[in-house]
Amino acid sequence: MTPPTDPSDPSAWTGRFSPRMAHVRASEIRELLKLLDQPDIISFAGGIPDPALFPLERVQAAYAAVLAENGQAALQYSVSEGLPALRAWIAERMTAAGAPCGLDNILITAGSQQALDLIGKLFLAPGDTVLVERPTYMGALGAFNAYEPTYAALDLAGPPPAGARLAYVVPDFANPSGRTWPRREREALLDLAEAGDLVLVEDAAYRELGFGGTAEPALLALDIARSGSIEAARTLFCGTFSKTLSPALRLGWVCGPRAVIDRLVLLKQGGDLHASTINQMVAARVVSEGHEAHLERLRAAYRAKSEAMQAALARHMPLGVSWSKPQGGMFVWVTLPPGFDGAQLLEACLAEERVAFVPGAPFYAVEPDAASLRLSYSLPTADDIDEGVRRLGRAIAARMGGAMAKVG
Repeated sequence: MTPPTDPSDPSAWTGRFSPRMAHVRASEIRELLKLLDQPDIISFAGGIPDPALFPLERVQAAYAAVLAENGQAALQYSVSEGLPALRAWIAERMTAAGAPCGLDNILITAGSQQALDLIGKLFLAPGDTVLVERPTYMGALGAFNAYEPTYAALDLAGPPPAGARLAYVVPDFANPSGRTWPRREREALLDLAEAGDLVLVEDAAYRELGFGGTAEPALLALDIARSGSIEAARTLFCGTFSKTLSPALRLGWVCGPRAVIDRLVLLKQGGDLHASTINQMVAARVVSEGHEAHLERLRAAYRAKSEAMQAALARHMPLGVSWSKPQGGMFVWVTLPPGFDGAQLLEACLAEERVAFVPGAPFYAVEPDAASLRLSYSLPTADDIDEGVRRLGRAIAARMGGAMAKVG
């Protein structure tokens, strides 16, 4: 007879978990965020907003007004689709940006991370192939992994592989690379999606944080221009208030054909019923006036931080190191000389230089490149950016034989 399992032994639970748990991994970024509590570490790890830029007074006033004017409804259950006033604001904004849509094309989610999870649940079966960039947002991989897909590198030059169901992209100021897709590549992706009958997931988390210049049209806008209406489009646009208002509100959205939104609503009902009622009411009130001025403040602040990061990299990086030059968002992608391992470099930098960043390998679903890393400039001050990059450059140079010849 098999002896009874001791439930106090953590390993005893392993056999009880579903097979999908074999595909679920802890987020390296979430673990690194714990380092922010150590004051002597300069962290470029978490791509989190600068709290000094939160519209704190406006949010405080909004909570007070919502509770005073409609407190009982604010604290009650609500509809799964989301607050009509907030969905209407989003639909109006999407329409003005070239993606005509209505209230029924919008679902409010608990951040755009939940949107990715719901999309994975709706479209992916074990063994289906998801096309992703190299590198790509590791949070999307975390959301999709539970549904047991395989991954393939997105290649605009050839036909999609057999079994491809979905393509996930971050076309504006991407996490982690900082890259923005030019118009021709967006059109080529739509061509590929049509040829392979793919669902496109457009992660637009950083789209509002461009530093200036002409913005490229959203994939959804180009898709609608081709197909004639949002109901005939194949692109699902995922937006969020986490980067523009506050992550703690936990509010994002999906914009897409009603046939998809209706089914995502059913899945959300089974997950958490609806997003926070009071938080939706507060967000609707905060964005109803002064939102463009707030966005301009964010853009100016992150532009200055980005410029500080670029200047520090140029001053302190040894020859053989290269990096991206984003025109928006929160991230710089650094390519190290061949033979470097970003994870090993992080371990050394934490011990020797008290600097944190995210190694590049976890951002790859296929063929990881260990000689890379992601730096976020959103949180540290300009002085900390310069000092942290100086320490990072020193650690890299020490492992290159001490040569500190600067990039021009």
